[in-house]
Amino acid sequence: MKDVDYEAVAPTAMKGIKDGAFLVVQARDRINVMTIGWAMFGYVWGKPVMMVAVRKSRFTFGIIEEADSFTVSVPTGNMEKEVNICGTKSGRNLDKFRECNLSTTKARAIGSPILDIPGYHYECRIMYKGAMDPRFLAQDLKQLYPMKDYHTLYFGEIVSCYLRE
Repeated sequence: MKDVDYEAVAPTAMKGIKDGAFLVVQARDRINVMTIGWAMFGYVWGKPVMMVAVRKSRFTFGIIEEADSFTVSVPTGNMEKEVNICGTKSGRNLDKFRECNLSTTKARAIGSPILDIPGYHYECRIMYKGAMDPRFLAQDLKQLYPMKDYHTLYFGEIVSCYLRE
């Protein structure tokens, strides 16, 4: 593993996230992986932060609500099949780790593990979470929520960032 400056690799990571990255979260004995297609990097409260969003209707939501951390793995190789499965299948009905032949490994600084894949890995400590309030959503975006299953936003302090080759 090679430590990397998250700001220096943010443009590369954002391109990878657009193509599909993996969010892994664990609370107690429950663990899940899901695909994310967007996230945000920045600084909040003077700390480096990654923000991810999870809809309340997702299986991952029940786990991340109990968790104090999450990891994001941005693959550097072709993982289109795995990204597709983890983005279209629910952990309620399927063990996505087994289905995709994915394994995890212990994170360096937090409780949620990382995927054991080549890529950029972000370990994030949840600093703040907040449910979207549809009253404040731009009118042209409301069509994205026909089931009114709005996201909860999770702001995670990036406590470790590295590349696994």
